[in-house]
Amino acid sequence: MKPDLRVVKTKRALHEALVELLKNHSLEQVTISALCRVANVNRGTFYLHYARVEDVFEEYFQEITADLAKSYEEPYRHVKLLNPRELEPSTIRIFHHVQTYVDFYRIVFSKNVPLAYYYMLFDEVRKLLLRDTAAHKQDEIDHELFCSYQANAIVGMIIHWAEHDFAATPDEMNEQLAHILRLDSGRRV
Repeated sequence: MKPDLRVVKTKRALHEALVELLKNHSLEQVTISALCRVANVNRGTFYLHYARVEDVFEEYFQEITADLAKSYEEPYRHVKLLNPRELEPSTIRIFHHVQTYVDFYRIVFSKNVPLAYYYMLFDEVRKLLLRDTAAHKQDEIDHELFCSYQANAIVGMIIHWAEHDFAATPDEMNEQLAHILRLDSGRRV
């Protein structure tokens, strides 16, 4: 069944309005009235889809993390097993994804939303790594701990990029990640 375009437009307007409001207010400070006013949506329509402002944020967050997963998986589209030493920076799409949703990431890494949303992002990245690296398990390394380490490294790069106001291009970030992965994959701890 084809999605109702009115619902799609309404949800997009609410997502965009929430991001706009979060630039200057914490999530707890955003009211349904303010959200509806900025989105140009009436409260009745809001309540057809959501119960709370947090529901809008969580839905948008899930939409973004689904796109993040697609971006993460891009280098794997044409290979069965990815060798980090052979990773082409042009196939890395994570930083392009972040650039697409740059306003959202500025907010997630700001002080205006609960730390829980940072952890939600971290968990999504870790899940991708857990699924991805199952073939790379080594007996002497706890697999879940290793994936947590790698997830923090990726999120850390994004945070660093955000702290520098996303001044580097996504392609420059791809190059850096590829160099780091090559360096890390050639070393035994």
